Amino acid sequence: MRLSTFKYLPGQLALAMVIFGLWEIAVKAGYLSAYLYGFPSGIAARAYDLTMSGEIFGHAAVTALAAVIGFVIGSTLGSFLGLSLWLNETVAKIVRPFIVAINGVPKIAFAPLIIVWFGIGIESKIAIAAALTLIVSLIATYNGTLETDKDLLRLMRSLGATRLQMWRTVVVPAAVPWMLSALRLNVGFALIGAVVGEYISSQSGLGYLVYYSGVLYDLNGVWVGIIALMVVALLMDRAVTELDRRMRW
Repeated sequence: MRLSTFKYLPGQLALAMVIFGLWEIAVKAGYLSAYLYGFPSGIAARAYDLTMSGEIFGHAAVTALAAVIGFVIGSTLGSFLGLSLWLNETVAKIVRPFIVAINGVPKIAFAPLIIVWFGIGIESKIAIAAALTLIVSLIATYNGTLETDKDLLRLMRSLGATRLQMWRTVVVPAAVPWMLSALRLNVGFALIGAVVGEYISSQSGLGYLVYYSGVLYDLNGVWVGIIALMVVALLMDRAVTELDRRMRW
């Protein structure tokens, strides 16, 4: 891990301390209701309890597993389909309206159907995460193929290169930055898919923890679940950043 990673850490910690400090003061002074907003010391106490019992790690593992598997499946399949569309312009024009239509519909609307199709286990959470990430990678990657240097393609065509050869040697490499950008977006979408699935039907996972804590008006527990989701998102984003660095190198 590079030293520059920690360059802004002191400032980030200071900002977090200021925010939590003001929050705690506002609750203690009566400006905010602990019942409605929770408070940092209560969040810390709840986090300690969940950590000591190991419950938070179990929930985090379930959500992370579903999000990561869905992320890999959706991003890989979406990138492959996006790249493949460039090979056949006719097919691309035929399916484009359907892609636009599906992209325009909030993918969360398909969650109840996926729960019915895949059941209430982790498979449905993976499927929702994969569905959300697939469309993002597909559109981003296909747009990346369309931005390939036209002069270079004309040069290769004049030299007798086939469309498949141009795709393999020019189009795919040109689309890689777009694919990597889609991966960063998909970190959030994969977690959204996993958490929404846990909201609808689950007995474990961070989404379940947040939902169940909210039902009980345990706002401190809700914040613990949210913070745990942030940690998972940061770890996934860090993995994508490392992949980005290696591929660009």
